[in-house]
Amino acid sequence: MKARHFAPALLLVASLCSHAHVPPESARATAETLLDHLDRGEFAKAHAMLDAAMQSAISQEQLRQVWQSLGAAGERSGSRIEAQGQVYVSQTVLQRADSRWMATVNIAADGKISGLWVKPMLASQPAPAIPADAPYRESETRIGDEARGLPATLSMPKGEGPFPAVVLVHGSGAHDRDERIGPNRPFMDIARALASAGIAVLRYDKRSHARPGDYAQGVNIDSETTDDALAAVAHLRSLPGIDGKRVFVLGHSQGGMMAPRIGLRDDTIAGLILFAAPARNLLDILLEQNLRLLQMQGQENTPAGMAHMQKMKSDIAAVRAGKADARLMNLDSRYWQSVDAVDPLREAKASRQPLLILHGGHDIQVVDADWQAWHMAFAGDARASLRHYPRLNHLGMESAAGAGLESYDIPGQVDANLLADIIHWVKSLP
Repeated sequence: MKARHFAPALLLVASLCSHAHVPPESARATAETLLDHLDRGEFAKAHAMLDAAMQSAISQEQLRQVWQSLGAAGERSGSRIEAQGQVYVSQTVLQRADSRWMATVNIAADGKISGLWVKPMLASQPAPAIPADAPYRESETRIGDEARGLPATLSMPKGEGPFPAVVLVHGSGAHDRDERIGPNRPFMDIARALASAGIAVLRYDKRSHARPGDYAQGVNIDSETTDDALAAVAHLRSLPGIDGKRVFVLGHSQGGMMAPRIGLRDDTIAGLILFAAPARNLLDILLEQNLRLLQMQGQENTPAGMAHMQKMKSDIAAVRAGKADARLMNLDSRYWQSVDAVDPLREAKASRQPLLILHGGHDIQVVDADWQAWHMAFAGDARASLRHYPRLNHLGMESAAGAGLESYDIPGQVDANLLADIIHWVKSLP
């Protein structure tokens, strides 16, 4: 599961909303008025524009703290609006001192604000060009129809097929098809390495990245991950040059946790690759992650650190108690209850496909306790292959022991040995 970062994205909140559109220009004006109020420090007026669910989830003071943390207001540019499901989604670039942020505003049918996100627009290098003599090519495709489909990239070996193929499934968070984190693109690294070795790879923009408005009526772990992964598998099988009997799924982090469920729902998938996958309950891991990060930052015993942990424990307890109004990290109880119901080990044992389980020894998010759980469950199982890489982090890249989330901002590449193990395993299966 990807770190639910404090810095890379400030998810204020998103609520459920209603069933029809306001006129697009009215929605655009609503978004601009909200941003005007926030930039002028009129937080009471901004708060009044939120729908009831958002108002209960975020206070005026929290709104003020988040907005002022962005720095002094500058120019706004690049505004666009589109219908997504049952909401309009407005996106605007905010200039703040020497940084730029993307503000995303959801406008419901009644004109109220039903979602608000701000995230930094990190400077990054364009994806490396494919050499002319590369043994593969890349093309754009789309998973699903024009109305709700997800943009995707197919990395296809040159020559005559049919080729074995892999679908890449993201971790938690609103990821693009490269699963880009800072300057790193782990999914692009995996796709191009496998395609160079004669294995086709399909990677796609996650729905929460490409079409967040589709979740206007709520989201659960399957609508976030499982359903689109299954659609990607079906799409990949339908493409010319693909060996439909040798389509695999590689899930990273939360995607790896869900890979067994994906395999259970389509038992014709040829094999499952679990890369940095949690083996234990995700809510328990989330609590551990937050405590570990506070410890690494020296904040564990500060008033703010202790209050943060107490709130998280209380929020998790409310989710598990079945409270309908419970929220955790600005997502509602229905989402987290669906997450809490996932048992990775049980579902992996129930699946029928061969398994390749990969883990990095320097992973601070999915830690040694998860590796030990996978090892204990599958070390004697002939259908499972387990690989441990002592110096790799959560992205499958080499890092120092104890390196924090800031290590993801160091440019790197997915480890060549890990990639070679994936290639060998896929090719070894009939």
